Amino acid sequence: MTGTEAAPRVLGATPAAASGPEHVTEPVAYDAILLAGFGGPEGQDDVIPFLRNVTRGRGIPEERLEEVAHHYRHFGGVSPINDQNRELKAALESELVSRGIDLPVLWGNRNWDPYLEDALREAEERGFRRIIAIATSAYSSYSSCRQYREDFARVLEETGLEGTIQIDKVRQFFDHPGFVEPFIEGVRMAVDRLRERIPGIDPATEIRLLYSTHSIPSTDAAKSGPAERADTGEHWGEGGAYAAQHLAVAEVVSQAATGGRIGWDLVYQSRSGPPSMPWLEPDINDRIAELPGLGVKAVIIVPLGFVSDHMEVLWDLDNEAMETSDENGLVAVRVPTPGTHARYVQGLVDLVLERRDGVPVDQRPALTSLGPWYDVCRPGCCENVRLGFKPAAAGLAP
Repeated sequence: MTGTEAAPRVLGATPAAASGPEHVTEPVAYDAILLAGFGGPEGQDDVIPFLRNVTRGRGIPEERLEEVAHHYRHFGGVSPINDQNRELKAALESELVSRGIDLPVLWGNRNWDPYLEDALREAEERGFRRIIAIATSAYSSYSSCRQYREDFARVLEETGLEGTIQIDKVRQFFDHPGFVEPFIEGVRMAVDRLRERIPGIDPATEIRLLYSTHSIPSTDAAKSGPAERADTGEHWGEGGAYAAQHLAVAEVVSQAATGGRIGWDLVYQSRSGPPSMPWLEPDINDRIAELPGLGVKAVIIVPLGFVSDHMEVLWDLDNEAMETSDENGLVAVRVPTPGTHARYVQGLVDLVLERRDGVPVDQRPALTSLGPWYDVCRPGCCENVRLGFKPAAAGLAP
């Protein structure tokens, strides 16, 4: 960059983040927190319209939507995710009050009521101008990070609030202690439960840990995160930053919870799309079917990619994976997601305070060598291979 070129700018950002530093260490007086969720139907009549929102622009046929709708209809057409976000919002508000922090919490969803548009209009009505967003997703990929950032940019434009409201976003928190420690606790408890249920079991040879996360197309996975690690210049390899982050966190949990004595795999669930399109593998059910042949008697399913017990956890893990385990003669225990675990809620508030107070990078907790992750996403981060780049907040273009 020459002295005559303008510094790169970040769409809709506060002045502290506008030039695009990897980590923002200038304090920002935020007015409110935006809890940004995925959204979910709350009745049978909502199911298909909700699924149309989720798949908008992807050309998914109606018959495929009806197949997925079966999962929601099994639970009365109600996704648990909205109630979970209501509970998380209340827990965040309680934690903020307990610390004497005066920051209101707004809530808006990408795909169902209350929408992000509603949250921003409420912010404008209440006089909030500087917002720090928490997306309910911990890892880096198009659907778990960039799509939220694109929606922030879209909603700012569509509501006419671009230039009036500024939105920053907390870093991806896959390796923040507040997110990881509930899983460590859960794995320890699961091992104890299996010891009680199967007296004399040898955890080292007869228990397997399966860390499960949402599968994504392999082409999208390869584009997750920035093209390379800024600190080393290394490329991520197969699965991109998305897989690398999960693998790093799984190793941390395994070492902390079991001393590394129980074997583990990173597995994937919830794939969709045509069979001709490669997605990340192995599928959790395929891996479960292989384990009896290895002498395994029990599995601990760890929903490492998820923050709450929403539909894909209830259906794909508590229903399908449990059935597969039973069919293969395995005892299975599923670890809870962070949900409203006190440590998780505290960690989310800590992430907000990092940005409010401009905490130096070397004082930010991260349990893997990949973190602390970027405050401002890097150019080209988490490209949607099929649709290309759209304007996105909280990151440098494209």
